[in-house]
Order: sequence, then C-alpha cells, then structure tokens
Amino acid sequence: MHISSPARILVVDDDGAVLVSLALLLKQSGFEPLRAASAVEALDLLARESVDLVLQDMNFSLQTDGEEGLALLARIRERHPAVPVLLMTAWGSINLAVAGIKAGAVNFFTKPWDNTQLIELVRATLALDSSAGGPTRRALDAQFDFGGLVGEHPKLLRVLVTIGQVARTRAPVMILGESGTGKELVADAIHRNSPRAAQAIVKINMGAITPTLFESELFGHVRGAFTDARSDRKGHVASAEGGTLFLDEIGELNRADQVKLLRVLQDGRYQPVGASRSEQADVRVVSATNRELAELVAAGEFREDLFYRLNLITIRLPPLRERRSDIPLLARHIAANVAAGYGLGEVTLTNGALDWLSSQPWPGNIRQLKQTLERTLLLVDKAQLTQADFIHAGQLDEAGAAGGNARLGVDGMTLEQVERHMIEQALAQHTGNISRVAKALGLSRTALYRRLERHGLGDAGDGGGETRGEAGA
Repeated sequence: MHISSPARILVVDDDGAVLVSLALLLKQSGFEPLRAASAVEALDLLARESVDLVLQDMNFSLQTDGEEGLALLARIRERHPAVPVLLMTAWGSINLAVAGIKAGAVNFFTKPWDNTQLIELVRATLALDSSAGGPTRRALDAQFDFGGLVGEHPKLLRVLVTIGQVARTRAPVMILGESGTGKELVADAIHRNSPRAAQAIVKINMGAITPTLFESELFGHVRGAFTDARSDRKGHVASAEGGTLFLDEIGELNRADQVKLLRVLQDGRYQPVGASRSEQADVRVVSATNRELAELVAAGEFREDLFYRLNLITIRLPPLRERRSDIPLLARHIAANVAAGYGLGEVTLTNGALDWLSSQPWPGNIRQLKQTLERTLLLVDKAQLTQADFIHAGQLDEAGAAGGNARLGVDGMTLEQVERHMIEQALAQHTGNISRVAKALGLSRTALYRRLERHGLGDAGDGGGETRGEAGA
C-alpha cells in the first residue's frame, strides 16, 4: 500500500533567520521544508526537485522595490505553472503583494506571521492545488451544482474547482472581483454545494447598513433595548444559524463596526442589543468586495486581524474581458432567461451579433451584458437579434438619455476612473436625484454616498437629501 509522503515546501528568502524559522515551523507541522537564499538557487532547486508549494519573499538583497520578487514569480509561473506560490512581505510592501497575486501567486502573508494562520493557509493552498490538471466543465457539473455560473473558460473553471473544494468545509471565503462579475452567484454556489445547503443563506449588503443600526441588524435586539424596540427581533446571524452568512460589499464596513464583526468571528458568540447573555453562532461566513481589501488594510481603512479572519480562502473572479470566449454562451443563456421572463417566446442571436457582443469592452461585466441584452430585446421586439439590432437599440437608448452622451468612452481608463465616469453619467441622467442614481447603479444610498465622497463628487454629507444639484459638474 502506497503511503503518501509529506508535502515538500520551498522557502525562498535572503534572510537566514526567516529560512530557519519557517523551515522549523513547517517541519513541526508535518511538511518537508526546502530552502533557497536567492532567486538563482530557488530556480535551480525547482529544476532538480519535486516541490508542492513555494513560499517566496518579495525582496532580495538590498533591493526593496520588489522587482526581483516579481521577476522570480514570473519565472516560476513560466517554468513550473503547476506549483502554487504564496508570497511573503511586510505591510509596507502590501501593494507589491497584490501585484504579485494579479501576476499569478495564490495568496500572500506578512512578516511577522502568525504561526497558526500561516499553517492553515499552507494547508488550504495545498488542498486547493490537488486538482491540478483541470477537469472539464462537464466533469465539474457531474459533481457539483453550478447552476447560474455560465462558461467554460479556463479561468472560470479554476474558480469552479475552488468552489467545489471549499464548499464542503466551513473555512471563511473572500470573493474578489469587479462589479458585475457574479460574486453573489459564487456565494450561492458555495452554499448550495455545502453540507449547510438545507439551511438558509442570509445575504447582507454591508454598505447599506447604517452604523447606528449595525448591531441590531446583525445580532438582533430584545424588547425595550431602545425606543423603537417594541418586540424581540432576530438578527442576520441568528437567521443564518446552521447556514451561510454572505457579507457583500465588506470593504464598505467602517472600522468601528469591523471590531464588532471580528468578535463574532473570533469567539463564535454574539450578544443581541439589550440582552443580558451572549448566544452561540454556528454560521459559515462568505464575504465579497469589488475593492482590493489588502490595499485597504495597508491604508489603515480595514483591520488586519479581520482581514485574516475573512481571507483564509480567496476566490478572485476574472472580469468578462478576460474570458471573452464565454460571452456567446452567456449571451444565449441571458437572452433565453430574459425572453422567458417577459413572455417573449424563443429568441436567437446571429453569429454577427455574438461576434459584436464578444468584441465590446464591458466595463460593467456580466451585469452590463445582461442590461444590454434585456434593453435590446424590449426595444427591438424580434425573435432573432442581429448586430444592427444591438447598435440600433443603443442609439435609441442614447437618444433618450439626458445630455445625449454617445458612448461610455472608457478605453484606457482604470477601474476607479470607470466607476467615477459611470456615477457622473448617472448623476447627469437623473439630475442629481440620489435615490434614482443609486437604483440605476445597483447600489444602496449609503454605498453611493461613500463612492461620491471617495471620488470627490460633491458634498457627501448633505444630510440625506434626494437631490445633489451640481454633483459631478
């Protein structure tokens, strides 16, 4: 009978003390550590030895700009694409770690590290990597229920593999991705494929909860706890008992409320407002944000300890522009659902229409694609849609928009610039009416106010008035 050998983990760092201490920790945890003090030594060792995971520092020698670390990561990804890499860095270089993750690293940890958290991260990374080789979409669908997650692009398949592997655990999951990429659908899939599927998944938009109501909303309250508390009220945590708590827009949570959430995640207990005793919480936490949470930590806007509590497993969703081959599948799926919802009968799309859709930039990702298909189906009212139909519907929509803006014009913009541009367009179209702008953008009023403040679009503290006269002018 074959007995599996311990996972071999290569530690790459020019600091001898770090090499020794990490090697000792890994050995005590049942792994076989290997050490390299330079990029050259690391690449040589990887060429000669079988390695299951790399823990790589981002800075070598006297350089601190991280270029050597990024260069080594690129070589490892090129020569050994099946070997996962965890980056290590100091908080002062956290933006560099984020760049490394975007370049192919699985995750990162910081110096000094917490031994328990690091070993949990190592084990989780090794478990997720066990499926190297890439199953097909058909094979994944035979094992799991991924309804609603449409596509066959390799980047999406990697996401589905991760969902399938983490769903059966109770490990906290952080879903990162631009607006409109389907983060809520991923949270649904995690819950649906978990042992908790028979219980509820409770979804909370953290940007929509005002600070004064945070504890009552999350933990509930007892009668008489405050003026309007006329009866006991169960909070979101209690409603998710035995199930999943989905914390959407987690990056919008203010620091005071972050502390209150951290207590629940640390102790597994919470106390309803006005209650004399605490309650046990049995929930699995899944979070999502379209912001780079690690950068918020580095800027002091998000607590480091809460970040680690939420971020054991990270799922990073690719934007639609990075999986264009999935656009025809998505377009057909969305068109069929929209047509059925409006009772329009069967609808088809020509090859020319699919090619045109596949060539568009889609800064709003799948949400924008759905809006475009829905608008065209309603305005054109045909059983077969062509490229001309989409262009015609777009022209009709532009003609009716305030200001007559012809195109989004987002080419060359960063995501932050695109977001500001879209908010400005919505403010102009709805003449500064905050409620209408928030609805048009799919945001809560609170979340919209925070974005207005972040982008410097007018006075974000106008007392909650409905209209922002010259915002974005």
